[in-house]
Amino acid sequence: MTSERNNLLILVSFVGLLTMGLIMVSSASIFIADEMTGNPFHFISRQMLFIAIGLMAMLFFMVLPSDFLFKSDWIFMLLSIILLIALFIPDVGTSVNGSIRWIRLGPINIQPSEICKFSLILYISGYSVRRLSEIDTLRSFLKPLLLLFIIAILIMGQPDLGSTAIICLLVVSILFYAGISFFQFSLLSLMIALLGFVAISRSPMRIARVMAYMDPFDKDVVLNSGYQLSNSLISIGQGGWFGLGLGNSFQKDFFLPEAHTDFIFAILVEELGVAGGLFLLGLFVVLFIGILRVSLDSFSKERLFQGYVAYGILILIAAQSLFNIAVNIGLLPTKGLTLPFISYGGTSIIIMMSLIGIVLRINNENKLI
Repeated sequence: MTSERNNLLILVSFVGLLTMGLIMVSSASIFIADEMTGNPFHFISRQMLFIAIGLMAMLFFMVLPSDFLFKSDWIFMLLSIILLIALFIPDVGTSVNGSIRWIRLGPINIQPSEICKFSLILYISGYSVRRLSEIDTLRSFLKPLLLLFIIAILIMGQPDLGSTAIICLLVVSILFYAGISFFQFSLLSLMIALLGFVAISRSPMRIARVMAYMDPFDKDVVLNSGYQLSNSLISIGQGGWFGLGLGNSFQKDFFLPEAHTDFIFAILVEELGVAGGLFLLGLFVVLFIGILRVSLDSFSKERLFQGYVAYGILILIAAQSLFNIAVNIGLLPTKGLTLPFISYGGTSIIIMMSLIGIVLRINNENKLI
């Protein structure tokens, strides 16, 4: 009965989020798509294609035994590192807005950092199980940190501070849950915070974003580094409690950049109001509860790898959702992170749907034990 309830919680919230995502991508992208391609439905048609591919990937992982993922976690990790390195090979990585984050394969762009998040969940979960009895020793603690350091260097070289922060949080969370000491956890958190401070302080662009975050409407930043955030806040402010109505956003009409990707939450609130935003948050909460129940059920049945994987998936979706929404409402400086299941983006939606497939597979396996 528990497994059926978990499936219901996950599937209902997942379908609800995908539906809202399709509606909002269609609404938020219509003007920019028409301007860029002459087809107002360019982005929504591509998003539907991405979801179709994501459904196939989701079904694949739903029938793939989770023990196979445990045995082959290093293959996924190795593939991710190869893809991250390939970004820096001339004519392989694609530069957009000064960042090299995509590998173009025909009409599709692959974002290796998104694949790396997927692989890290599997690898760190597997490592935690294999080293469970000695996870709090210095040697076992340093090995995953060396891997994290290499990956962080590769992703920061793109540059992509947002994804680096998510990946660091993901690894630290799984290791802490697996049993590293509170001292190790605190030391690691402090080191990551210091490295983040160095990364920000050495980049004029990031410093400008922090200054814009402090006061996005300051006359010296509102038309420069504060432009996105100030327009996002205007968009949210115009929405009120119940919004301007679906399709009636003003800010998506060339005022708010990345309205269909990083700042889609602001458009959602402008059109559907605070009520719509709270409904979206409610769907995420239901999804989180369902995934957490799968993780706890796995641990209760002594399926440690499956428990860590489900927990890692929960951390990834929750952290990326909270970071994106916090940026949209001005609680964090601007970073390029999509809102899971809602924002436009091929690699992101396919990876997130694959993770849901893994959770459903784990839940269905738990039912048989």
